[in-house]
Amino acid sequence: MNGLHKILFKAGQRWRNPSLAGHYAFLKRSEGWSREQLIDYQWEKLLETIRYAWEHSTFYRQKWTEAGVHPGDIKTPEDVRKIPVVSKQELIHHNAEVHSDEYFGRKFYAVTSGTTGESLSFWKDENADSFNRAAIFRGYSWYGVEPWEFNGYFWGFSFGFLQRIKTRVLDWLVNRYRLFSYRHGDLARFARKMQHARYLEGYSSAIYQTAKLILEHDLPRPAGLKLVKGTSEKIYPHYHEATLAAFGQPVRSEYGAAESGVIAFECPEGHMHITSEGVYVEEENGEIIVTNLVMRSFPVVRYALGDYIRLKPADFRCACGMEHPVIEEVTGRVGTTVYGKTGVYPSLYFYYVFKNLNKNHGIKLSYQVVQPEKGYLVFRLERKLSAAERKALATEIEALFKDDVEYELREGEVLFPDGRKGKFRDFVSEVE
Repeated sequence: MNGLHKILFKAGQRWRNPSLAGHYAFLKRSEGWSREQLIDYQWEKLLETIRYAWEHSTFYRQKWTEAGVHPGDIKTPEDVRKIPVVSKQELIHHNAEVHSDEYFGRKFYAVTSGTTGESLSFWKDENADSFNRAAIFRGYSWYGVEPWEFNGYFWGFSFGFLQRIKTRVLDWLVNRYRLFSYRHGDLARFARKMQHARYLEGYSSAIYQTAKLILEHDLPRPAGLKLVKGTSEKIYPHYHEATLAAFGQPVRSEYGAAESGVIAFECPEGHMHITSEGVYVEEENGEIIVTNLVMRSFPVVRYALGDYIRLKPADFRCACGMEHPVIEEVTGRVGTTVYGKTGVYPSLYFYYVFKNLNKNHGIKLSYQVVQPEKGYLVFRLERKLSAAERKALATEIEALFKDDVEYELREGEVLFPDGRKGKFRDFVSEVE
């Protein structure tokens, strides 16, 4: 079947992402570059990106003018710090002005929630989308994985009948089997299917929870996996014990965001190499500031992603041979378990609640969810809701949690008080 799925994958890639093959070939060449070659290329792309943002984005031109900064002033890495940092709230509130005034024939609509609890939507040009996918596929190649090989996927929700059918068809086309719940029957089916899988990917907490349940229920353990990739949440050291026992592999990290692109991918030696060809990473007071060097439809320059990181020293060299700089740890990216009355859920459920609220109802909310006790949730919302909005939110919450949690809505809450210290968390558990 892999032969058929390879043909389908290649055909779909040529249709959806025509520039992907070229980007992938380039990235495979550049992974052998010296540190000096990487720095030179990255600097050239950074200056190009800064000039582009100035010329084509009203938001950046106005913001930098007010700060007294012009692209011609940027001559050294130290000069880059003169450019003011941009927040997610700014990208949301000035969304139209951030977008480029240039026409892009093919682009994709992206919606993300993230840890700030605010939904950001934007148009991603085909070139940027293809580069991002190529960067992921390069990471796969380090483990001998081809993207069309049979794989397991954790989460992603579609509850309408037609949407479920569509999801299953799309999953078949990309040779993927999706786990929707931790119910024993679903889990047993997933474990059997994974006997033929070559890689798994999904939220790190979901991978860990699945590994634990497979071990607890003595279900079949996949024997042919080459890669287990965790995204979107912090990967705790204790996750590896369970995944090694259940899947024969530790959880490897793919770090990034929709608006930044893939920032880093973990190599087989266990180090997260920065995608220097596609992003420019700075560390300020422990916080990551990232510039996307490829996306033009929605420029992202000196963006405070909201994570705290620790970089390896500049003279560090990985045993894998690649000289791309390394992120030692993402310290602020935390995924926490949500406890129902009887079940447990990944905290990324809230991502889907509010993403689906935006996608299905056109409602964007800033939020924070607090769990004071098992089976009970408090949804803190920044603004007051209309009756229709309240009903839509209830629909999305109940679609995921059913009757396993009770909840209350607290509207008109102050989520971002002045003087707040530390990273904002969209989910706060008082249970753990």
